[in-house]
Amino acid sequence: MTALPPAFAITPDQIDAQVAAFYAAVRRDPLLGPVFAHHVTDWPEHEAKIGRFWRNAILRERVYDGSPMMAHRQAGDVVPDHFPQWLALFDATLDTTVPPDTAAAWSAMAHRIGRALAMGVSDARRPSDAVPRF
Repeated sequence: MTALPPAFAITPDQIDAQVAAFYAAVRRDPLLGPVFAHHVTDWPEHEAKIGRFWRNAILRERVYDGSPMMAHRQAGDVVPDHFPQWLALFDATLDTTVPPDTAAAWSAMAHRIGRALAMGVSDARRPSDAVPRF
């Protein structure tokens, strides 16, 4: 089986730099910081895990094993309104860590993922007998 090519040009070191800078910003953020602090007890491990997520999504390395949707749905205190702030911080960090073309491609991917996660979190909060929204 032939491996898929990367979604766009980026190095693992650039991914790790983005993840580290982003989570430094998250820890300072008045909206997101408390939510993450409630769930993350080992920041280096969390950043390594999320780095693997992005290497899987972008470089297709198959190094991530997890379910972001389930993690966000089961957290209990993650709400759809968190995702616009998450994406704004992510984009602002991209502007400082990678070249503009890479930032644009990664931002587009992050926004697709963020929309899906926000919908999943919203859906998880709906009553089980509610009519699905599409």
